[in-house]
Amino acid sequence: MNTLSINNLNLTYKNGFQAINNISLEISNGMFGLLGPNGAGKSSLMKTIVGLQKPTSGSIIFNDIDSIKNPEYIKQNLGFLPQDFGVYPKISAYDLLDHIAVLKGITDKAQRKNQIVKLLEKVNLQDFQNKEVHTFSGGMKQRFGVAQALLGNPKIIIVDEPTAGLDPEERNRFNILLNDISRDVIVILSTHLVEDVRNLCSEIAVMNLGQILRKGEPKQLMAELENKIWSKSLEKNESESHYSHYEVISRQLIERKFHLTVFSEDSPLDFSPVSPLLEHFYFYTLTQKP
Repeated sequence: MNTLSINNLNLTYKNGFQAINNISLEISNGMFGLLGPNGAGKSSLMKTIVGLQKPTSGSIIFNDIDSIKNPEYIKQNLGFLPQDFGVYPKISAYDLLDHIAVLKGITDKAQRKNQIVKLLEKVNLQDFQNKEVHTFSGGMKQRFGVAQALLGNPKIIIVDEPTAGLDPEERNRFNILLNDISRDVIVILSTHLVEDVRNLCSEIAVMNLGQILRKGEPKQLMAELENKIWSKSLEKNESESHYSHYEVISRQLIERKFHLTVFSEDSPLDFSPVSPLLEHFYFYTLTQKP
């Protein structure tokens, strides 16, 4: 079992901006969702965890080893899947994986071949190993990304906005793959897409402005809002300002009608009750003052 323990972590940049504000988390094998809007501090936290930047204070312990004093250990056991790899060279999937494996320190040719063949099978790209990666579809590129992240048998994998731009079928296939991988390693899924977290993660944390606002299991967090979420479709000429005294958590167009969703302990007039979703909890949490 792999463990990552983050305790009272702070990071303040030279310009005085505090990107990480007293964060503490305990993460073990499985899928952990870090959910927050753009600019919440997710990337700063990920970079600090993997040793690309040093925190101002606090500790990061990975498998009983201090990652701040010994950043090489977590780097040697890290797999990273960025949102976008950028430009792919005109090189086959197999050859590119072979090159990345060398960069990761897998010097034995037979060992590299064995790993690459197994990983291409795992991500269902064995029939495309001789095809140039730049010709792959979005979903195939993401599956290739998983293969390169798994080279060297990492113990912790960081996944950044993995399903952006994928069609529903590719997203589902990719999510199943991530779920399978997370049984044996820590997978941290950093995203602003609530749907990915809801489908994959047994534990989540909502982050904004450098702070962890809430953390826990999605079912338990949603249960807190039971009988407290209400929705109403506004009539064509009805002004939203009429409901400004309510605690509005989201505004949506559904079938060309404007829907207002609010949080209330009591039943608001003309509103209908709604079963709470993780999206509701996320938006509700973001509206709360720290």
